[in-house]
Amino acid sequence: MRYRNVFKRNWIIVLLLMGVRLTSHAQYDPYFSHYFDMETSYNPGAVGKQPKINVTAAYAMDLAGFEHNPQTAYASADIPFYAIKTYHGAGVQLLNDKLGLFTHQKLALQYALKFKLFGGQMSTGVQVGMLSEGFDGSKIDLEDSGDPAFSTSTLNGNALDLGAGLYYTRRNLYVGVSVQHLTSPLVNLGETNELQIDRTYYLTGGYNIKLRNPFLTIKPSFMVRTDMTAYRADVTGRLVYTNDEKIMYGGIGYSPTNSVTVMVGGNFHGIMLGYSYEVYTSAINPGNGSHELFIGYQHDINLVKKGKNLHKSVRIL
Repeated sequence: MRYRNVFKRNWIIVLLLMGVRLTSHAQYDPYFSHYFDMETSYNPGAVGKQPKINVTAAYAMDLAGFEHNPQTAYASADIPFYAIKTYHGAGVQLLNDKLGLFTHQKLALQYALKFKLFGGQMSTGVQVGMLSEGFDGSKIDLEDSGDPAFSTSTLNGNALDLGAGLYYTRRNLYVGVSVQHLTSPLVNLGETNELQIDRTYYLTGGYNIKLRNPFLTIKPSFMVRTDMTAYRADVTGRLVYTNDEKIMYGGIGYSPTNSVTVMVGGNFHGIMLGYSYEVYTSAINPGNGSHELFIGYQHDINLVKKGKNLHKSVRIL
């Protein structure tokens, strides 16, 4: 299970009887293989990183073939703007994460301030959001469901959620550091149950390597995240073919002790499309991996008068 939270004893019993695996090595936030194109999902400093309107969406289905398997839908939009002689970025994101009888939803607004630093661009971002957690106990089918330890009703709870991040780009290099769930919010589910969400830290980076063939570029990237109890590290490499407006790529990702991911994608008529399949390196059958679909759209905008523009980003797919 990818959530790492503090449940009261009765919730743990429910999960075990549902056959959902509890492990101290799981984390609350869902993971996306296309993290390199979805930086605003975990770092508000990345909003408005290009002089473009940027819209992204993704759907992930983990542990395919298992009952109560996680299914996650995500959508975001961000835009840069110029005001008071300074560049800024603003964004919004939506998340709907389902795991068995549990539902995790988030709506967040993001803002970033941008300035020049060491020949590149530094961005400092903040995020303010609302979490909504739910449990549908009406679907529990247990002989002892009448036991007061089990709730057979629908429970919901909300909490304020904050985040912050730094994002830096210079030529072909980018690096970011951020924190989600800054105040470790506590969500009350009903009168007797609660959900503690741990603060989670992220470190990401990448580089564009130009090859002798002018049509080919290698794009390595990495992401490390931890809640100071568990961690996940990912290293990804993509070979990108670019010919005018035609862009295609293939790549592979590796997460130590966790999984191997293969991915393909490209830019088709202004629409970015990507697909990945994650195979777990544990005893799980390769056919029970995780599918992920990614879609994005970008549209150029003029921020200020001619000659005034943001640094062109190296993060174009």
